[in-house]
Amino acid sequence: MARLLDQINSPADLRALRRDQLPQVAQEIRDVIIQTVSKTGGHLGGSLGAVELVLSLHYAFNTPEDHLVWDVGYQAYAHKLITGRRDRFHTLRQLGGISGFPHRDESPYDLFTIGHGCTSIGTAFGLARARDHHGQHHKVVAIIGDGSLPGGMALEALNNAGHSSTDFLIILNDNKMAIAPATGALSRTLNRIITDPLYNRLRRTLEGRMQRLPKLGFRIVRLARRVEEHLKSYLTPGLIFEELGFRYFGPVDGHDTDQLVKTLSNIKALPGPKILHVITVKGKGLSYAEQEQWKYHGVVPFDPATGEFIKKPSSETYTQRFGKAVIALAEQDPAIVAITAAMPDGTGLVEYSKRFPERFYDVGMCEQYAVAFAAGLAKAGVKPIAAIYSTFLQRAYDQTIHDVCIQRLPVIFCLDRAGLAGDDGITHHGMFDLAYLSPLPNLVIAAPKDLDEFEAMLQFAARHTAGPIAIRYPRGGVLRTPALPIVEYLDPKRPIQVGQGEWLVEGTDVALLALGSMVAPALEAVALLRQEGISASVINARWAKPLDTGLIEQAVQRHRAIVTIEEGVKRGGFGSAVLEYLEAQGINRVRIRVVGLPDRFVEHGKRELLLEQGGLTSPAIAEHAKSVLAQAPSLSSV
Repeated sequence: MARLLDQINSPADLRALRRDQLPQVAQEIRDVIIQTVSKTGGHLGGSLGAVELVLSLHYAFNTPEDHLVWDVGYQAYAHKLITGRRDRFHTLRQLGGISGFPHRDESPYDLFTIGHGCTSIGTAFGLARARDHHGQHHKVVAIIGDGSLPGGMALEALNNAGHSSTDFLIILNDNKMAIAPATGALSRTLNRIITDPLYNRLRRTLEGRMQRLPKLGFRIVRLARRVEEHLKSYLTPGLIFEELGFRYFGPVDGHDTDQLVKTLSNIKALPGPKILHVITVKGKGLSYAEQEQWKYHGVVPFDPATGEFIKKPSSETYTQRFGKAVIALAEQDPAIVAITAAMPDGTGLVEYSKRFPERFYDVGMCEQYAVAFAAGLAKAGVKPIAAIYSTFLQRAYDQTIHDVCIQRLPVIFCLDRAGLAGDDGITHHGMFDLAYLSPLPNLVIAAPKDLDEFEAMLQFAARHTAGPIAIRYPRGGVLRTPALPIVEYLDPKRPIQVGQGEWLVEGTDVALLALGSMVAPALEAVALLRQEGISASVINARWAKPLDTGLIEQAVQRHRAIVTIEEGVKRGGFGSAVLEYLEAQGINRVRIRVVGLPDRFVEHGKRELLLEQGGLTSPAIAEHAKSVLAQAPSLSSV
């Protein structure tokens, strides 16, 4: 039998189908998602759970004229498949292929490029207000998950939008029963009644007539609304939304396309702000993904028949070492606690949470709160380790400044995925942490060259009481180029101290001043340069702030050129700080090259390929060294 999905090149094609054909399309989409993600990896569970919801939204609304705004975008694979990207879906998350998240440059159906949570209600409400400003009449829908809803920005948007008269719909995709599992015949019956067009026409007519009654009319209408709201509060979890000014509908079965389409078709004709609560099952249609929902939230390639992950042989990762090291610290020091913002697995804290449940805090998708909470813990004498992806700490910048740095509190920030995060792409790369953290007084910033140094830095951080410390480290482990030799370096065993780096390799021509993940490729570059008769030193900077100015001055005195190397943006980063120091000291008779990521956003792809594109591999570093040696002596940056 021919696939219906093959006939769908746009939502208009979907709307040409009969409603009773949608379940078949849903099954075909699930098959494609499973087969593709089993090869590419990606966000499996949420996308499988949202298939019927995606189809029903595009069926009930006239997209793209009507606007759908996704939150995070984990659930948008079905959306991609029916909006003209079916033939390219096999390139999901691959270099040059389609993004794993909605992306504004891919399709007019993707209004925003997104990958962070809690954003959809605010941006969608902005679209709705702009529509009213322009006298337009299209519909605007925000789709948000129960994991994003507690985030501060989502709650702020609810507070602002609810008491407006703006025609605006929020879909709450609840796949964890985080609000309430209020399903059943009575709830469905009430929901069918209050969304029925006849009921709502009658309701508006009666309200209008009652309000015209002298003295008592307004009170009668208010009483009737309260009766409806209180009845709903007993049967549904919607009272809080009603109090915020939204009309609440649901919960409804998010896998029943007939019910969803009918409900959406009824609701969209109603004026004012509305919320539809939809219950879905994460991993729907794949038994092992339904049973272990967190495990199959985001996956590497796997065997679709068994669910077993296809793991390539690899060395230990920074995330894995972090998990072990934090457990060891907690065993030694009862004041140690760990905080994550809805990422216990991604940050390596699952085992810690089992060992020390009373000293583990998963605060949800609320990075701002996580940092403020850590500040309170630190102020009271606890030692908080806040494990947050570099890209997500951006969301808590004010709290980092106001609640931690100004107060000089010893919060330990562990920034996983610093640098290029790989397949998750443009919204997930931790490219900016050096630039946005370096200006902050009282904060020190470290970056380890390898796993052992990372563990030593964690141990040092647990003893550091002078103020906050941030340790940034990349996704995966130490990257090596198998075909290239690596120079054996000195083993000075210099203890970890704030602002002290280490000299790893002695040379005379050029000094490679490398930070964190760039030390390994710098050591490989030394071997390449030796083949061409160039003698290079390697200095492990260790600290982006404060700089080891003594080592920098030695490097200037003993070499003809310096190359700084960092896995972060050049503007405002580690190399910039070196340049600023040299300029402040009046040192301008030295060749210097700053190597880092350029002033542009980086798309998705394997980290190794992205590093190659960014000029952060050992051959590229060697070429930079040769190039700067050929220049006239002066401060320079590329």
